[in-house]
Amino acid sequence: MPGRVLTAPTGAPHATLLGLGAYRPRRVVPNAEVVEAIDSSDEWVQQRSGIKERRFASPDETVQMMAVAASRQALEQAGVAAAEIDCVVVATVSHLVQTPAVAALVAHELGSQGAAFDLSAACAGFCHGVALAADMVRGGSARHVLVVGVERLSDITDPTDRGTAFIFADGAGAVVVGPGEADGVGPVVWGSDGARADLIRSREDWRDVLASESPRMPHLVMQGNEVFRWAAFTMAGVASEALERAGLTPDDLDLFVPHQANMRITDAMARAMKLPAHVRIARDVAEQGNTSAASVPLALDRLVRDGDARSGDTALLVAFGAGLAYAAQVVTVP
Repeated sequence: MPGRVLTAPTGAPHATLLGLGAYRPRRVVPNAEVVEAIDSSDEWVQQRSGIKERRFASPDETVQMMAVAASRQALEQAGVAAAEIDCVVVATVSHLVQTPAVAALVAHELGSQGAAFDLSAACAGFCHGVALAADMVRGGSARHVLVVGVERLSDITDPTDRGTAFIFADGAGAVVVGPGEADGVGPVVWGSDGARADLIRSREDWRDVLASESPRMPHLVMQGNEVFRWAAFTMAGVASEALERAGLTPDDLDLFVPHQANMRITDAMARAMKLPAHVRIARDVAEQGNTSAASVPLALDRLVRDGDARSGDTALLVAFGAGLAYAAQVVTVP
């Protein structure tokens, strides 16, 4: 007996970014506050990373609170009510409750009863979420999707670890993805290299921590030199492939918005890609630090707020991090 023919949903012909929002914690932490514990200096930190200061969340600035604040800005710019959001995707590695997903709590606080789930792809999580959201809109499983990247990495950073204490920070960024008159989210190039997963990881398993004589929060550790070599050159190729799949060349770009991991990585990628002088490059890491899944939307927001990006600009996004996971796509600034 032949199988039944199922009805498949039909989505919008085009998906685009409709709104952008961001939340930066109130507390500004200059290098002077972190270098003593790692026997370092402001000069050394800036030479190694380009970071001058970062933001650390206060107790009331929870993962949920920051995600909601950024989301409300994105919804307002998009002109979309929370009740119209069919799915909320939250990219994070620092929501410290295993279940429920913080996305469900964010959706409820905003006033959405759509699907909601968390996405764990570390620093690449936001770009993964944008790719999924665009496919949902085009595929018909959602009309409007809210994508949030949010982190409180200060909770899982060891302040005495010379390799990470000066890098990680907190914040949130969000976009609304929905139907548009033309495609504003290009094809994604994504992947992972699990053979190098040890380069960025949690230092301990929770079970080992609980079994120890002095339980403590598992912290992030990173082999910085190896990560630099991998990201600076491998990701330039990934970014170039995303451009090619979108049918563009570097000359067509207005903005380059890489994950804000390290200023030297950003500069190395720009050189490897031979970006033209007119392309404006996000360097939010200097004042914000590395906020993992939040870094790309925060960096894009900074460009917009500083007047270096305008609605309709063409931006190349690329992100990479623990896993080693990566993703890149071209988008149109909302």
